[in-house]
Amino acid sequence: MTNKLSAVLLILFSAILYLLPLQGHPLFLPDETRYAEIPREMLASGDWIVPRLNGVRYFEKPVMGYWLSAISLSVFGENNFAVRFPSALAALLTALLVYSLCRGCFSKESRIPLFASFVYLTSLIVAVLGTLAILDTLLGLFLTATLVFFFKATEAKPSSSRERKLLLTAGIFAGCAFLTKGFLAFAIPVLAAGPYLLLQKRFRDIPRMLIFPVIGALLVSLPWAIRIHQQEADFWNYFFWYEHVHRFLADNAQHAQPFWYFGAALPVLFMPWTFLLPAALSGARHAKRATGKKRRLLIFCLCWLFFPLLFFSVSSGKLITYILPCFPAISVLFTVAIFHWIKSEKRKREYLQWGIAAMSVLVALILIAVAGLHLFGPEHLQIYTKMQKWLLLVCSLGGMLVLLAVSYKTESGQKKLSFFGLSFALLLFTFYFAIPTQTLERKAVEPLFDSIASEITPDVYVLSGEEVFRAVCWYLKRSDVYIVGAPGEIQYGLKHEGDNKKLLTILEIAPFIRQHSGSLVMILDQRKYDMWKPYLPLPVSQSSTGKKGHVLLTY
Repeated sequence: MTNKLSAVLLILFSAILYLLPLQGHPLFLPDETRYAEIPREMLASGDWIVPRLNGVRYFEKPVMGYWLSAISLSVFGENNFAVRFPSALAALLTALLVYSLCRGCFSKESRIPLFASFVYLTSLIVAVLGTLAILDTLLGLFLTATLVFFFKATEAKPSSSRERKLLLTAGIFAGCAFLTKGFLAFAIPVLAAGPYLLLQKRFRDIPRMLIFPVIGALLVSLPWAIRIHQQEADFWNYFFWYEHVHRFLADNAQHAQPFWYFGAALPVLFMPWTFLLPAALSGARHAKRATGKKRRLLIFCLCWLFFPLLFFSVSSGKLITYILPCFPAISVLFTVAIFHWIKSEKRKREYLQWGIAAMSVLVALILIAVAGLHLFGPEHLQIYTKMQKWLLLVCSLGGMLVLLAVSYKTESGQKKLSFFGLSFALLLFTFYFAIPTQTLERKAVEPLFDSIASEITPDVYVLSGEEVFRAVCWYLKRSDVYIVGAPGEIQYGLKHEGDNKKLLTILEIAPFIRQHSGSLVMILDQRKYDMWKPYLPLPVSQSSTGKKGHVLLTY
């Protein structure tokens, strides 16, 4: 198969894996509904400078992600596909950057650039996050572009116009990353590029290679940075100290995890390729003998992986999504190593066979567990209520075993790897359409509004718990929802509204309901409603997504 045909097949594969599932299931709480609602309110209000959620200031992130989502909503309409499209497109463009990074260092006949992109797209964390409406995939795209263009600049003639253009382009993408998630956008490129230049002993080049990226970043980010300061003077104080310094250093930081957290998570996040790491490590012995551009690429990717990963590990607050920007480097390093294994370790084919066999055993055990629990297990252990979804997952696992068997029997090392990756992609694709019932109960509320949304007119008062209000705003197209109980992540915005008119304490809910009886609805977490039920008036009607889900009450 020629490289051109392989590229066409990879593009088709990517479109199927990343674009077809986008409309397939409801938006998940809380992140997807948040990143749908803020852009919707931007479009509704016409204010593209100050992010707002439920009509109040929301200063946890800058605006680039919201802008891109708002553009998608304006093009495709206010639907799940439009909300998730920027994230999927970012994953696909990141894979293209991985291809570009490798293409400059390998011959035209080499399959490494295409396969590195394939490895990236089929890694668990990339495939999952690439079909969800979150900002991390956009951040990953801009940081990858920053580092790819910076590496290309290091390969250009020093002080040449090409070097300056590449450095300026890297800075522009760094500015986009800053507008997506803040100062982290500058930390990761510095942590990767700085040690690389030092290892290459390019000490004198550092000042020159710093100034043009800085200019590019300022060109992109400074206009909005000044404008938000003019409109909201407290933005940078809150965003810098609370969202960065506190999250990184505080003992009680949000999402606090131990130092080893990311190291332990990496093998899971890099599935299915983790099973082939023994073969890759064997091939790495030969990869380290690379010279010229190939060697410099590997050193750059090692810096790109190690130093940001160390930085994130030192941070007090940790989320799995933080290390997504490291995966382009992991994909390149793994692909180069595994291809050296294919070339140099033909007598040690058992390394790859063992990995495929181990993966097959795991899939077979999962298949037995899914089938057994559904057919014979107690009701509380069954993960599906609909037979169609169960059959879809069972067929997917069976198909995965078939592809793994083909991979095991195939003689060609590259074909082995291709079938191995496709087997996991099949599972990922079908799982989007067979999400467990219990997950949908807890993480999605769209069914609550399917039949009643049109009846909740603008004159109806809407009350919501903090855990679900973003979805309520999105599905009802409202930004005047009353928050009951704790304010949660919009505490800052509510506080600066003056009198907290949109926040009701537990003692204020019942009187408010009685005052507006006949024109009020309330949406709560089912467990919270069970606790508050003795203190609330009886509703006229109620509907629920499930025992562990959410409930909609009419009064």
